[in-house]
Amino acid sequence: MTTKYQWNNIFLSIIVIVLFIFPFVIDSRSWTILLTQIFIFSILAMSYDILLGYTGIVSFGHAMFFGIGAYTTAVMLDRIEPTISVFILSIATGMIIAGIISFLVGLMTLRLKSHFFAMLTLALSGLFLVLAEKWRSLTSGNDGFTFRAPEFFKDRIMFYLVVLVCLIVVYILLRRFVQSPLGHVLVAVRENEQRTKSLGYNTLHYKVIASVVAGVVASLAGAFYAISLRFVNTSVLTMDITLDALLMTIIGGVGTLIGPIIGAGVIELSQHYLSGLAKDYPIFERWIIFFGIIYILAVIFFPSGIVGTFRNWFSKKEKTNGKENKSRSAGL
Repeated sequence: MTTKYQWNNIFLSIIVIVLFIFPFVIDSRSWTILLTQIFIFSILAMSYDILLGYTGIVSFGHAMFFGIGAYTTAVMLDRIEPTISVFILSIATGMIIAGIISFLVGLMTLRLKSHFFAMLTLALSGLFLVLAEKWRSLTSGNDGFTFRAPEFFKDRIMFYLVVLVCLIVVYILLRRFVQSPLGHVLVAVRENEQRTKSLGYNTLHYKVIASVVAGVVASLAGAFYAISLRFVNTSVLTMDITLDALLMTIIGGVGTLIGPIIGAGVIELSQHYLSGLAKDYPIFERWIIFFGIIYILAVIFFPSGIVGTFRNWFSKKEKTNGKENKSRSAGL
């Protein structure tokens, strides 16, 4: 088991090194921007995996926290000054606001079960969307507004590296979080909430903690998303953002952390190439249909997600090899 864990860390380290040197070896602006988007949505998908994969919470309002992070950064850089210090302050402010709102929303909604909770989070997210549309003096409504990014991010490679570093830091912190005793309780809540309650745990408190962690991390992804576009509008609060996070988590593998990163890569690359094919092949103008087909095939052939399916396959193979070794030992 230790050897397998070490090999996984070595493999991940190699991938990280390759990603760090990529923009210096391949001079492609489009690939740099695409990978940066994948990193941003990987952070968002990992935050959603804390809810769905580790706590068993299905939320349809996760875009609310993504939008809070995006708007906080955009407004502060537009109204104050586009410097790196203001950017860092805007991220911290967005995280605090997202944390407070996720805490309050969690206390109000997490007492509800399954689809009742999901529908209420959708309604609350809709309220924030309407607020952004109507508060035109701050958000400019559906039209949105452009803003200047800090000079430090004028070079796309620097922005790429900063987002990559943040992705790695978030992954390490979330992995420590889910592997902690608190994370084990969250998994117990997912598997059997009533039994966890009978053991003396106040499951509501743990679910609220998971909601706050997920909301804070989602706001970080929203801040980077706004900077990547130098523009923000109400699209950052729409259901599409939540559905993207949900699909990324399911396709990659719920409850794995690394799965949502792979899922983000699959979905972003699929969207990029399918929409690109529309320029040469008119049939791909309805690329969303083909994207739906890809999702259906992924669910059929990878029911536990890409990472989950491979884990199950390897565990079955190890069990089979163990039984064969025992049989041989008994024969000897």
